[in-house]
Amino acid sequence: MKVLVTGGAGYIGSVVAQQLLAQGHEVVVLDDLSAGHPDAVLAGATWHHGDLSAAADILDSSFDAVIHLAAKSLVGESVRHPERYWHGNIVATLGLLDTMRATGVKRLVFSSTAAVYGNPLPDLPGGLITEDHPTAPINPYGASKLAIDHMLTAEANAHGLGAVSLRYFNVGGASEGLRERHDPETHLIPNLLKAAQGEGEGAKLFGIDYPTADGTAVRDYIHILDLAQAHLLAMEWVESGTHEVFNLGTGVGSSVLEVIDAVGRVTGKEVPVTEEPRRAGDPATLVASGQKAREVLGWAPQHSLEDIIADAWKALEG
Repeated sequence: MKVLVTGGAGYIGSVVAQQLLAQGHEVVVLDDLSAGHPDAVLAGATWHHGDLSAAADILDSSFDAVIHLAAKSLVGESVRHPERYWHGNIVATLGLLDTMRATGVKRLVFSSTAAVYGNPLPDLPGGLITEDHPTAPINPYGASKLAIDHMLTAEANAHGLGAVSLRYFNVGGASEGLRERHDPETHLIPNLLKAAQGEGEGAKLFGIDYPTADGTAVRDYIHILDLAQAHLLAMEWVESGTHEVFNLGTGVGSSVLEVIDAVGRVTGKEVPVTEEPRRAGDPATLVASGQKAREVLGWAPQHSLEDIIADAWKALEG
C-alpha cells in the first residue's frame, strides 16, 4: 500500500513508518517537526515538512491509506491553551478528512488516547477499561481526541470512510534507536532512565496514598513495537463505511513503585526519587482490556515491562 503517515517524524510515527517500510509499503511522511526530529524519518520514506494543511498538496488517488498520528498532546498545555487543541487537533483533522474525501482515500487509522475516558469508574468489571466504558475526558486534550472520534463515525456513515481509532494507554520502549525525545518529557519511564543516568534532579513520585496495593498509581505499559504492529493490522482490517475503536493495552497494570524497581533491576543503577503530592485529575488505576483488538485484529502484545525498559535504556545509552 501507499500510506501517508502524519507525524511520522515523532516517536510513535517513526516506528510505525519503520514497520510499514519493513513490510514493503510505500511510506510518505508529513511532519512539521513541532514534536518530531528529521533524523527519525527513515531512508526509504518520502518526507514533506509541513503541518496537516499540507496534506491537500500531497494526497491524491494513488494513496491507499492514511495513518494519522500528528497531534498536540500535552495535557497541561491543553488546560492552559485549549484553543491550540481545537485548532491543532480538531480543525486540522477536519481539513485532513476534507482532503481524503476529495481525493477518494477511504482508509484511516487514527491515534486516539485513553484520556477520552477521564477518571474511569472505580468498579470496573475485572478492573479493566473496555471500549464501551463511558467517555468523560477531564482535559481539552482528551476532549479534542474524543471530538475527532465522533467526526470519524459521522464521516464513515455519511461518506463511506473506513476508520479505526486506536486508544493508547502508556507507550514505552524503543526500536533500533528510535526512542522518546519529547521536550518537555512528561512520561515516567524516560524520566526514570534519565534519573538513572544522573541527569536532572531525579524522578518525581506523584502520590503515595492511592487506593492501590502499594499506594502509587497503576498504569498499563505497552511496547512501541506492539503498538506499531496494531496500526498495521488495523490498516489492513479497516472496512469502508465503518468506524471502530480499539483499546491498546496489555491488561496488566504496574504501579509507579514497581516501575521504579524494574528500572533499577534493568539498569543496575539506583534511581533517585522524590515524593510529591498527587497531581489533580490523576486516576489511581488505568489498565486496558485489549480483548477486542485480540479478537478482531488478531493483535497480541509480545513485550514485557522489562523489555520496554531494557530497549529504552539501550537506545538512550546509544
